[in-house]
Amino acid sequence: MRISTTILAVSILAVACAKKESANSSELATATLVSQVETAQDRSVLDQIRLPEGFRIDYYAQDVTNARSMCLSPDGKTLYVGTRKEGNVYALRDTDGDMRADEKYTLLTDMNMPNGVALKDGDLYIAEVNRVLKIADIDARIADDMDYEVIRDDYPTETHHGWKYIAFGPDGKLYVPVGAPCNICESEDRIFNTITRIDVESGEREIVQEGVRNTVGFTWHPDTDELWFTDNGRDWMGDDSPSCELNRAPQDGLHYGYPYCHQGDMADPEFGAKRACDEFVAPYQNLGPHVAPLGLEFYEADQFPEEYHRAILIAEHGSWNRTDPIGYRISMVRQNDQGNSRGYEMFAEGWLVAGQKKPLGRPVDLEHLPDGSILISDDYAHCIYRVSYVGS
Repeated sequence: MRISTTILAVSILAVACAKKESANSSELATATLVSQVETAQDRSVLDQIRLPEGFRIDYYAQDVTNARSMCLSPDGKTLYVGTRKEGNVYALRDTDGDMRADEKYTLLTDMNMPNGVALKDGDLYIAEVNRVLKIADIDARIADDMDYEVIRDDYPTETHHGWKYIAFGPDGKLYVPVGAPCNICESEDRIFNTITRIDVESGEREIVQEGVRNTVGFTWHPDTDELWFTDNGRDWMGDDSPSCELNRAPQDGLHYGYPYCHQGDMADPEFGAKRACDEFVAPYQNLGPHVAPLGLEFYEADQFPEEYHRAILIAEHGSWNRTDPIGYRISMVRQNDQGNSRGYEMFAEGWLVAGQKKPLGRPVDLEHLPDGSILISDDYAHCIYRVSYVGS
């Protein structure tokens, strides 16, 4: 077995944030460089992961506690990482270009589920449960005090499905989902079960899509600019239903069925009598039941073989309420020449060992590196992987 080296962070200096009441004021935290050591790369987990022939998985970074959503600086050298349970926001830097992080900064601590991170014009945006924040000129200030501006602080405070994935669309606006505050319910406030977007210059917000139970990942088609997103199906309808979903939004103002219809053709036992499934947009592709699909990416680079070009890679976080666990993998959906799905297949799996209840890891989000390889965050194994194509 080939042993290589990577840089591991070994200690974290937590820094308190001074709380401010005004929406225009800032909280402060010191960006602290975490100490580093050279260690042999342990492949005991990596060697369990099954990939198509010619692909390889390595660690991009380890000891990144509760690593969730990611966004990469335009130069490809700094990866920003949000968390859910940990409450921190990190920056990882690859200073020598070896496709492994060798510096880690803790930018903010003690935040309220700062899952979502996004970059625009050099500014870093962070989504907490009820707030969207901006740190201006982040790359130039990464080792300084982190003062930030509050863009909006009036999103719901419910933490059930309250953590947020965020990303900027082709229209330059920031897309922010609002999950259902329950497993299944009708919400009086229309903002629940939606995807919203914000004009970050004016702060104005609008609802873009409705009937979305809980999306924690979306992207845009590289050719059509259509919004594509994952959605987590409801719980407690059995081990094998309903399916989680991959959805496509060819236009604004659509409704995807929640809480009345699931997987495009299954009426909800509590609310399904109120509205028929044919009133709503059906999923582009049904995924596995309870697989918890989160981040997704169209593969747009040239490193992978041509057959993967424009394939949709999906991080499945894995089931928590199924008799036999399912998910814990990277799945893939490819399109034919007519734009229809060619089916639901697996790209990377092995984080769940057959016959075991406890996984080795739980994939969360995906991100391209400039060389065409793909990063995968894992909030269970506290690391970020890099998948590359090395040939047969």
